[in-house]
Amino acid sequence: MVNHGRSFNIRDPVWNTIRLDAIAAAIIDTPAFQRLRYIRQLGLAHLVYPGATHTRFDHALGVYHLTGRAIRNLRAGPSVPREAWEGARLIPYAALLHDIGHYPFSHAIEELDPATIAADHEQAGAAFFESEEMRAALAPLGEGAHEEISQLITGRGENALSGLVSGSLDLDKMEYLRRDARFCGVPYGEVDVEHLLQGLVLLQDPGTGAWEVGIRAKALSTLESLLFAKYQMFRSVYWHHGVRAATGLYKRIVEEALAAGLLSAADLIGPTDEELLHELGRRARARSGDVATRLADRWLPALRNRRLPKRAVEIPAWQLEGRTLPGWVGGDTPGKRRWEDALAAELDLQPGEVILDFPVKTAMFQLDVLVDRPGRPVRRLGREGIPGLIDLPKLAEELYRTARVLRLFTFDRRPLDPQWVLKRLAEGPGAGGGGDDDDSGISRGIGCSSDHTVQPATHVETSDAEGRMGS
Repeated sequence: MVNHGRSFNIRDPVWNTIRLDAIAAAIIDTPAFQRLRYIRQLGLAHLVYPGATHTRFDHALGVYHLTGRAIRNLRAGPSVPREAWEGARLIPYAALLHDIGHYPFSHAIEELDPATIAADHEQAGAAFFESEEMRAALAPLGEGAHEEISQLITGRGENALSGLVSGSLDLDKMEYLRRDARFCGVPYGEVDVEHLLQGLVLLQDPGTGAWEVGIRAKALSTLESLLFAKYQMFRSVYWHHGVRAATGLYKRIVEEALAAGLLSAADLIGPTDEELLHELGRRARARSGDVATRLADRWLPALRNRRLPKRAVEIPAWQLEGRTLPGWVGGDTPGKRRWEDALAAELDLQPGEVILDFPVKTAMFQLDVLVDRPGRPVRRLGREGIPGLIDLPKLAEELYRTARVLRLFTFDRRPLDPQWVLKRLAEGPGAGGGGDDDDSGISRGIGCSSDHTVQPATHVETSDAEGRMGS
């Protein structure tokens, strides 16, 4: 590790100049942080958007930069009790380290059945704080700093400024939206970051009396722009059919390797993108059996050479209104996998070569933030919104519903009738072998709660199965 003992500047294509203090400089020179240079920010999205090769390293520096600016703005704002600033010194470093535990190819592995992986990336990050180099870098912050920073990253911090690291107003969202849009070459991620930062203010919760980061009413329009940018990025980039096809193939590779004992859950914590793929290939080639052969000869080369699964069916979520789908449709569970494999057998495909994809992001538009209204009491903006001022929560549910798409991918092209696939899903265990994982209820998050039925759509359109897998 290099202990610079001084601050220095980094040139950044998104924020121009990022100034690192001496402690931040020491942190980024640890092996644990340097690893983030080789974890792509958007996972497999570069197979669709070639410019999307930016990394968690770049993004973490950007979040650190924005957090420092936010704290300076808050200090220049209305006076608050001294105790509200307790622990504020740790916030920029928690922002810098918020992604330290990311799995290879970012979030994809976290979509797997939780029983098959060790933890989400925030929890997995705790292991990286135990290294000798990281402890030395954090030592100037005082004893126990690494535990406090870990708590802030996992949303368990009691610091008044913890909302800058984990919450509705965390700087992570503002950073990744602008950076992702820039490197994907799309115009959707622009947010008025300057106005939003200026609108941040420390407020006292009227219910508990605790201080936390809130927002001035005049800046709510920029919060709206942030949510719309997020919606557009999910619809056009994060949940693009080609990105989801590549993600599905990668998840299936890791899932098979775990089930076959080629990998353990612990093996997923620590490698970079390329290290994991290389090690998977090495172990598969050294092992005999159908799974190892499929991985080594078919699936890993397909991912490397962008021979992605093809869309057999594509149905927007709004066209699923009024339909009852098994609860396992929105997750990766053993029951869902049995359904997929039964369908693969009918389509003359190998086990694992049918993927049902219906991504879930229930917290995509959740709001929980205090609002400072001139001449009126501070009020918390939650699911009910604030009548006459902002009604985003209701709109957010509609945006989430319209962003989601149910897709069936097949590793060899098999155009299918969407109505036939929906019928097979509705038939439950007898149709596809799934069903021990909550297969009687409404699929989670279609756009309505499990005890609410909306008017059904008049038809379901067949997707262009011959369309390109990328843009």
